[in-house]
Amino acid sequence: MKRNFKLLVVLVLMAATACSFTTKNFDDPNKDKLLIDLITYVLNEGHYDAKNIDDEFSKGVYDKYLSSLDGSKRFFYQKDIEEFDKYKEKIDDQIKNKEISFFDLTYQRLLKRSKEAQDIYKKILAEPFDFSKDETIRTDYSELPYVSSKKELKERWKQQLKFSTLITYHDKKEDEKKKKEEDPDYEMKSDEELEKDARDVTLTSLNEYYDFTDDLERKDYFALYINSIVERFDPHTFYFAPQDKDRFDIAMSGKLEGIGARLQKKSDNITVMEVISGGPAWRGEELAEGDQILKVKQEDEEEPVSIVGMRLADAVELIKGPKDSKVTLTVRKKLMGNIEEITITRDVVEIEETYAKTAMVDQGDQRFGVINLPKFYFDMEDYDARNAASDIKKDIIRLKEQNMDGLVLDLRNNGGGSLKTVVDIAGLFIEEGPIVQVKSNGKRQEVLSDEDPSILWDGPLVILVNELSASASEILAGAMQDYKRAIIIGSKQTYGKGTVQNVIDLNRWLRSNEFGDVGALKLTTQKFYRVNGGSTQLEGVKSDVVVPDRYSFVDIGEKDQDNPLPWDKIEPANYNEWEGLTNYEGVISSSKQRMESNKQLQLIEDHARWIKKQSEDDSHSLNFEEYAETALRNKELAKRFDSIKNYKTNLTYRSLPYEKELFVNDTILEEKRDRWHSNLSKDVYMEEALHVLSDMMNSKKENGKLAKVED
Repeated sequence: MKRNFKLLVVLVLMAATACSFTTKNFDDPNKDKLLIDLITYVLNEGHYDAKNIDDEFSKGVYDKYLSSLDGSKRFFYQKDIEEFDKYKEKIDDQIKNKEISFFDLTYQRLLKRSKEAQDIYKKILAEPFDFSKDETIRTDYSELPYVSSKKELKERWKQQLKFSTLITYHDKKEDEKKKKEEDPDYEMKSDEELEKDARDVTLTSLNEYYDFTDDLERKDYFALYINSIVERFDPHTFYFAPQDKDRFDIAMSGKLEGIGARLQKKSDNITVMEVISGGPAWRGEELAEGDQILKVKQEDEEEPVSIVGMRLADAVELIKGPKDSKVTLTVRKKLMGNIEEITITRDVVEIEETYAKTAMVDQGDQRFGVINLPKFYFDMEDYDARNAASDIKKDIIRLKEQNMDGLVLDLRNNGGGSLKTVVDIAGLFIEEGPIVQVKSNGKRQEVLSDEDPSILWDGPLVILVNELSASASEILAGAMQDYKRAIIIGSKQTYGKGTVQNVIDLNRWLRSNEFGDVGALKLTTQKFYRVNGGSTQLEGVKSDVVVPDRYSFVDIGEKDQDNPLPWDKIEPANYNEWEGLTNYEGVISSSKQRMESNKQLQLIEDHARWIKKQSEDDSHSLNFEEYAETALRNKELAKRFDSIKNYKTNLTYRSLPYEKELFVNDTILEEKRDRWHSNLSKDVYMEEALHVLSDMMNSKKENGKLAKVED
């Protein structure tokens, strides 16, 4: 109870702030102006490090917003920018005065320029490209000036379209050569045919882009403008339009109520891209990938609604619905082309990729468990529903039933999630003690602790991380490192996100609301700190054993984002280091020695350097012979890295008994697990993690015993 109270401190603080908000009226008759007023007020009152909205702030918003609208600089003219520039230092005044004339100007101008560009690209792609000319394109568009004339704009479009077509043309020529080698009787397409095919691919790509943008409404662009403002406060403060908030909730919980299908809009058609394993559509076995949904009828309606040409988001709203309700879909089947009516009873759909997955592996006479946690998921409406902590607990119990000797917790690419789940998961590995410290602006830090003295797993523990392990992942890895409870293997440092966000329902501040749902604001309200007092902000968690990976030389961390909060430190919490591993430094030293002599890792590091060098080259020839020569040279250089993907260990991973029982009725799940196990058997990082577990087993105290569990 005490722990829950501490975890709810931030909500109480925000509720207190809410009370103060009610002294201000948000009743502007214009929804956009009301939204600007409401969001900036919440930012100023609730953000951990509120910014001064001044001329410098205005310039930052201006640059970010224009880059979002036209990053490739193929819509706006220089004269447009000169007109926009009048607002460069006045956006702050617009915000304060609830004015949106700058947004209106840019929005209307973008629509105009975008429509003009449709005529341009279609005319360009109607004519063949000449790939014999000596031309060069620069793909760092940030360095390009805006065009001053329609002639220049056409030339810019032509260069970009030519480059895109050249890439496809080259690939198609290579494919033709392979077909000829495999079948001497194969009649190769002519260069003219291949060039036409390549242009058609580019045209289709642009048409699909315009299909998407044509579906966007004014409110979508206004959300983009809003986010150009709020992201000046820090990279993780973000405005969710109503439908975006729904998607965020689904991502965090891994659950939705609907039919269980992923949809995509192609031209005017809503197409089934995937039927989610275990969902109602999957159970019914009538809806299949590639089917087109033409009409939707609710159970209380007599006539169906056509969704042909409808916005994808609007179509999805019609198709999804509450558990146990029925929806009838009029579907054109992919295989036969016939039209059928399919009635599906909606249900809660769990998106399996969201959740933790578990495997066992034998190494000699030792048996190790592997848990992959993609995110710290939870249900925002009901924490007691399925969440990362409860799943991890179940998985550890199941692994122990299979006589697990050591555990690898894989947090690679885990971007975070619920703070409470971190505390609960950390508590599975230690006796009671602090896990993380959180601090609001101007207030003393709160220590969030595990107060349950029982330990679910006291055996060897390794945590895998990389540069994309962020936020909650960094809290867990940092706490286990501070306690010397686990050995951290991975990148030089993790992502470096040391801030806490809360999602604020903006509708709660409106006394009367005639505009409908106005969305939500994900707001940075606190910073968190390790129990040793250090912040993970910018610096992340530094691995005990550093291993190179493909991200080693890529700028993807918090320090590479716009407007990150600074690093700092506070007083450490009171905690005692774990005493279950007698040779902590020795195990780390042994791992480092193995890593230094590991040729696979040396090759991965060389590959990462090569990728970095390739990405820095923004100059490309539009002459086919030169492009082909460069492509061949790069292909030959890349061959030395082919062995990376061919790496194979002698380890075999397997599912636990409870999951094998599920495979009887869910072959898709079995296929996914087989694919995961196959990838694990090629994973040099997982291989080293198991070596470290083995070393930890050998170094464990002779009298160490696994803790008993009360189920």
